[in-house]
Amino acid sequence: MDVVPKASQEAVEFLSSVGPDELQLCVFSDSLVTISDTGCEVGEFMISIQPAWYRELECFLIHANSHGAIDDIPCGTSVMGYVSKKLDTLEQHYHEYLKLKEHPLDRKIHITRQLDKMVVNKIVTEGEDVRKDTFIHSLNQLEGFVSEASNLLISRILAQRQCIPNNMSFLAFDMETNLCTSTYKELGVRTQSIGKQTADVFGIERTVHSEKEIPITWQSYFLSDGHLASRIQVGSTVTMSLLAMPALVEKDEEEQKPVFEKTPLNWEEDIQLYSRYLDRKEELKADHTTYTRHHPELKALLADFLQFLLLRKPEDVTTFAAEYFAPFSSQEEPEQSFRSSETLSVFSETITK
Repeated sequence: MDVVPKASQEAVEFLSSVGPDELQLCVFSDSLVTISDTGCEVGEFMISIQPAWYRELECFLIHANSHGAIDDIPCGTSVMGYVSKKLDTLEQHYHEYLKLKEHPLDRKIHITRQLDKMVVNKIVTEGEDVRKDTFIHSLNQLEGFVSEASNLLISRILAQRQCIPNNMSFLAFDMETNLCTSTYKELGVRTQSIGKQTADVFGIERTVHSEKEIPITWQSYFLSDGHLASRIQVGSTVTMSLLAMPALVEKDEEEQKPVFEKTPLNWEEDIQLYSRYLDRKEELKADHTTYTRHHPELKALLADFLQFLLLRKPEDVTTFAAEYFAPFSSQEEPEQSFRSSETLSVFSETITK
């Protein structure tokens, strides 16, 4: 009975640790040239990651393609995939070709996520022979799965962090779409010439450990912001290199808000505030004087109130005053100007509450 491979706990924890801010910093394009061991340009390699929507789900569209000629034999690989913000592969199209004159090879692999399963359709054409296969994997068995598309996004995140956890082993598909493991290893920092400049680049080695085939290893070096500086498949005669320094992606640093200490306000010692206080005081006095002059009945009303106050001498002066002046309010119905200082009043209840 075959043992089903599993991702390591460190790999699963890494996937859950990636936040939206880190993902947003990975949205840019790379363009490299393919150089043979003789120093000749024989092709190009491009990667682009951009925001997208997939079946009403916000995600990333990842597109990479490599085309050229090795020993005058046209060849190329292209990957297009939709990857969620949780780094789950929603759909991926993989196409690889090698145009040999007598025996051309064409391999197409389509991966799609459907409910609780991952469906893999593969079409391999060798000469005139066409072979089609379909595989179905339960998502429960694919925890920590990394496709070729999501690998490009993960590599940029690791390059920005410049740190790879130990024992980080993911699930992946080998060239025959057999489920296997893929590991990441830190290669350290080295200096690389890019055009007329030099820069420190961080190295990552990824290996796909096939159970039935020879392991395949890629060594990639990245600038500090995740731009790919060089890439080589171990054993290959070509290298993909960056020829010109790109504009580096910078993190948006939040400006710290200034902190103002609270100081006690002594308005009497503040010349400006004290001046405004005196001006307002005189303004109110003038308003009161003007109002009283225009309403001479106020003097008679206050005189009557003081006379009643001296005659009755109530214990609760506030309630007495409220009862006395209530009939003069425009919002109250006319009633007796004064009932009794001995009777419980609604004003006393209100004031008590």
